[in-house]
Amino acid sequence: MAKTEVILTHNIVGLGGESDQVKVAAGYARNYLFPQRLAIPLTQANKRHIEALKQRRAEREAHEFNTMTELAKGVQKLICVVKVKAGEDGKMFGAVTAGMIVDELKHQFDIALDKRKIHLEHPIKTLGEHEIELHLHAEVKSTLKVRVESTTPITAPAEAPASDARSERPRTEKRGKRPVTEEGEKVEAAAEDKKPAKAKAEKAPKAEKTEKPAKKEKKAKE
Repeated sequence: MAKTEVILTHNIVGLGGESDQVKVAAGYARNYLFPQRLAIPLTQANKRHIEALKQRRAEREAHEFNTMTELAKGVQKLICVVKVKAGEDGKMFGAVTAGMIVDELKHQFDIALDKRKIHLEHPIKTLGEHEIELHLHAEVKSTLKVRVESTTPITAPAEAPASDARSERPRTEKRGKRPVTEEGEKVEAAAEDKKPAKAKAEKAPKAEKTEKPAKKEKKAKE
């Protein structure tokens, strides 16, 4: 493919700025750049325009820098709302892209911005507030808050009834007394079982003492 050298008279993204000398396809220059007056052929006569083009470029870049600096301060105070479709559980159908954010900036705040200036590593796929980075200029960066909202109401998870919480409390016999637990009942039952045995042990010695005097009296009568 034949190439030709041209001098750009306007800034063309991805190609260059005013006064830049670049090589492009001959057909592209002939059919697009020259008719749109975006470039001129590289000739000795046209080289005299380079200084004037450089001056115009410097003025344009200074204006862009000032404009983007002011915009960077302004967008930091904004919250761009993007409404999307989501299920009752809050799960989004699809994702929020840079193009959608650009459209809402234009619609809500009348801010025209190239979507390439919005730096999204990945499309936004969750509801809520997100902070995204803007590359407004080679030397100017900013942030923008984007709030993603659902167009359908979100169903909140049901809370456990209060009656269930009451039923889980330990039962007590009477006010002012400690609650009776299963372990406590076992301890009390064991204590009751031990009482009769202890009583028998205490009565046994008394019976033996009473028998001895009775035998002595019988021998005395004989």
